[in-house]
Amino acid sequence: MARPRQFDEDAVLCSVRDQFWNAGYAATSLQDLMRVSGLGKGSLYAAFGDKHELFLRVLRRYVASLDHAVRGSIDSAPRAVDALRSFVMLPVGDPAGRAARRGCLLANSTTELASADPVVAAEARRAYEGITAVLAEGVRRAQVEGDLSASVDPSGLARALLATQQGLTFMGRAGMDVETLAATAHSLATQLLPTAVDRRDSVDPPRGPGDPVAPAPGVPRSATSPTGRTSPSAAS
Repeated sequence: MARPRQFDEDAVLCSVRDQFWNAGYAATSLQDLMRVSGLGKGSLYAAFGDKHELFLRVLRRYVASLDHAVRGSIDSAPRAVDALRSFVMLPVGDPAGRAARRGCLLANSTTELASADPVVAAEARRAYEGITAVLAEGVRRAQVEGDLSASVDPSGLARALLATQQGLTFMGRAGMDVETLAATAHSLATQLLPTAVDRRDSVDPPRGPGDPVAPAPGVPRSATSPTGRTSPSAAS
């Protein structure tokens, strides 16, 4: 009969994840893994396999957590478009810039390993396809809620959102200062996910007989959307 493990598996995997995340795969040695896990070589290998197997275990857990977080953010948001904007802004969520410099474990690992490790490349493709599908669901909901045009291709916009977020992650990892990174993120989010006010102010068509009258002086243009209903920004 096998003896029960005398350690907290979740705590060990979190510690190992942070080691790979902070140092990268190649720069993490067996001694590093033993140090952060508190396990000897025999126990570590018996429980999780070799370094590569342990890394894949950690990466898959990270991807599952990321997928769950993105889906939960969209599902719980009063309006899906706000959750999509928050996804784009993730790399600048820490005003001190620590999160931007640390990057994303998935993005870091893909950059370091995917070109030479087919297993990691396959994991990355699967992960990005999954996140794209979740974002596309959010785009469809935003279309139903009237915050995005019905003519937008959900999968195409989802891929653009993911590419934008990952590009910002890369630039933060490369050392772009957080103020510039945040300004860039805001600009890109506005272009990809314009608010009702942004769309109205960008093109103001000529008014004809029977068209809505412009707001009276002193009344904010953001009070209503082009359809006449209260816009998300005005309602917040």
